[in-house]
Amino acid sequence: MIEGPAALRALMAEIGPRWALDLPGHSQCVKDAYALLLARAPKEGVAVSRNVAYGAHARQVLDIFHPEGAERAPVVVFVHGGAFVRGDKRTSTELYDNVLYWFARQGCIGINVEYRLAPETPYPGGARDVAQAMAWLHAQVAGYGGDPARMLLIGHSAGGTHVASYAFDPDLQPGGCYAQGIVLVSARLEADQSPENPNAPGVRAYFGDDVSLHAARSPMRLAGLVDMPVFIAIAEFENPLLDVYGLEFAHRLAEKRRRAPRFLQMRGHNHMSIMAHFNSGEEGLGREIMDFFSSLVVSM
Repeated sequence: MIEGPAALRALMAEIGPRWALDLPGHSQCVKDAYALLLARAPKEGVAVSRNVAYGAHARQVLDIFHPEGAERAPVVVFVHGGAFVRGDKRTSTELYDNVLYWFARQGCIGINVEYRLAPETPYPGGARDVAQAMAWLHAQVAGYGGDPARMLLIGHSAGGTHVASYAFDPDLQPGGCYAQGIVLVSARLEADQSPENPNAPGVRAYFGDDVSLHAARSPMRLAGLVDMPVFIAIAEFENPLLDVYGLEFAHRLAEKRRRAPRFLQMRGHNHMSIMAHFNSGEEGLGREIMDFFSSLVVSM
């Protein structure tokens, strides 16, 4: 039985570069390894409102994590991944609740967003759902103790694709962008059909069968179009090419803005553990994100 952050880090290092050889198997291994620790993790003082509708579709719902006594608190919104064709805001009993519990324990209102999937809802449906959720939160989050003027938007994997598309493409922002900054964690920022990409079928399902359109629909082409504060995080052991795309997106932002965006490689972590470690006692990425968020609040 694996218990404690140190033992979990040792297991992540053991899986290490073998991560990409069996993405489903290693992903389940990470979920199983963190399950007991996250089940015992601190949750007291945080109330959760489940499956609050922000749209008419069954998947257009979100969970709201609010700490006791929250009033005009900063808001952290999380969008999960799943290669565009699968995934859930609660991919297991504890994941991804753990992410929002951790932010709620820091005094934030935590929002866990569900969205429609491909092929039922192809490009740009995921980004439009993020836009719809953010517009709903802008109008309603004050009723849950949140401050609609202070919202940070985080996307992991395919969720990072949708977050980046929403934040950087004005055509996907009816009413404007309601995020003060975004965090892209292990995000797919380039739609590709590379032989190295084990999730190429999911990319095609979302971005369409006409591969010639993929580059124009990718977040990568949006870099530099909007002066949105961005924090990019990648794992040391990533799904193939996602770390490369994270670096390229950061470089394009830096080249356009003449200053580097905030960037972090989580050493010893993989594509799943980079989110699974939240609320486990390991706080490195969470503290970096909170510092980034605090800098946005100060500069407002």
